[in-house]
Amino acid sequence: MRALLVRHGVTSETGTILTGRLPGVALSDRGRMQARVVADRIAEAKVAAIYSSPIRRCRETARILGEPHDLTPITERRFIEADYGRWSGRPLKDLAKLKAWQGLMTSPARFRFPEGETLTEVQDRAVAAIEELATAHGDQQVMVVTHADVIRTLLCHYLGTPLDLIHRLHVGPTSLTVIELLPAGGVLVPVVNRAFDGVGLR
Repeated sequence: MRALLVRHGVTSETGTILTGRLPGVALSDRGRMQARVVADRIAEAKVAAIYSSPIRRCRETARILGEPHDLTPITERRFIEADYGRWSGRPLKDLAKLKAWQGLMTSPARFRFPEGETLTEVQDRAVAAIEELATAHGDQQVMVVTHADVIRTLLCHYLGTPLDLIHRLHVGPTSLTVIELLPAGGVLVPVVNRAFDGVGLR
C-alpha cells in the first residue's frame, strides 16, 4: 500500500497557538487555497480512499482533497492530533519559556504533555492505523489527512529513526509525504514533505 500523508492547511492560529484538539478551529482562506492547490496537483492520482483525523481543520482539508476523486473522507480517530493536555490553546512563545519545554526538546520520546499523552503513544496508535489500512487496501493508494506530529511519528517509525530525533523532521502545512509499505515488509519513502502553497510546489 502507498499512503499519501497530507498535513492540513493553515488556520488563523497556525504557528502562534498550540491548537491541539480545541474544537471549532477552521481553515483560513489561505488554508483552503492550499488544500485546493494540493487537490489540483494530485487530481490524476488513483486514490482508493481518503482517511482523516476527526479534527475540523483536517476534515475540511480532506473534503477538498477528496472532491476530484469523488471520495467522501472516512474519519479515523487514531489519526487525531496529539493530546497536548493543559498546553492546548496556549501561545507557543509562552510555552517555549517553560522549563518543561526543554524536556520536550531534549527527550521527546519520554515527555508527557501535562494531562495529555506522549509522542510514543501518538506513534503507537498512528502506526497501528496505517498497518490496518495496509491490510485492508493491499496494493492500493490511500490518502491520510492528519497533523504534523502524527506524520513525524510515522516517519520516525518507518525510517527507523528514534523518536528523540523527531524535531529534525519538518512537516509544513499541506506538505505531502509518501510512504510505501512493500510486500516483503520494507518501506520506501520516495517523496518526503513536498509542500504546496498558493504559488505551487517548492
